[in-house]
Amino acid sequence: NLRFFAELYGVRDPRRVEEALALVGLADRAEEPVATLSKGLRQRLALARALVHDPPVLLLDEPTSGLDPEAAKEVRDLLAELSLAHRAILLCTHNLAEAERLCHRIAVLKTRLLAVGAPAELKARLFGRRIVVTLARPAPGLPQVLNLPFVRSASLDGAKLFVAVEEPERHNPLLVRRLVELGAEILYVEEEERTLEEVYLELVEGDRAA
Repeated sequence: NLRFFAELYGVRDPRRVEEALALVGLADRAEEPVATLSKGLRQRLALARALVHDPPVLLLDEPTSGLDPEAAKEVRDLLAELSLAHRAILLCTHNLAEAERLCHRIAVLKTRLLAVGAPAELKARLFGRRIVVTLARPAPGLPQVLNLPFVRSASLDGAKLFVAVEEPERHNPLLVRRLVELGAEILYVEEEERTLEEVYLELVEGDRAA
């Protein structure tokens, strides 16, 4: 199978076939018929076919579609290894959680290009950055008395205080110090995690409203 595709690409060196199989972890199954391979292993073979002519850019369309969780993880791990080997990978997928795990830059498409950027950059651009402070007990007046120049907004939901700041790495110590001065009993401080799904929905909704 792989030798046939290598010939289609004009690859005459049989070592390239061996190298491609080794790269995807199939070197020890080189002589097995494709029909006997599991779906996950067939996806690995498909990646070997894409790699056999050593392309500088790898174009992949839904590489984990239809795979069980274990096989999908194997393919994701392989793609991460290929990326670390400085191979450019262009991945087309509807699996936003997978895109967030694998991709350094994201292009969001919905009939047209809506946004391009690193996942963290897109989240910050659309939602800003918010710190979630979990308190030992609710403190209703706390958002109003913070009065710090770097706080863009603050709100309280039960015992959770949500504070929007521009640079958490720089401002968190000042924020915590002020809260302690105001008598707040702090249990946890963490940055609010937005997902790529939220980014996508926000962009699509904004595009509809435009």
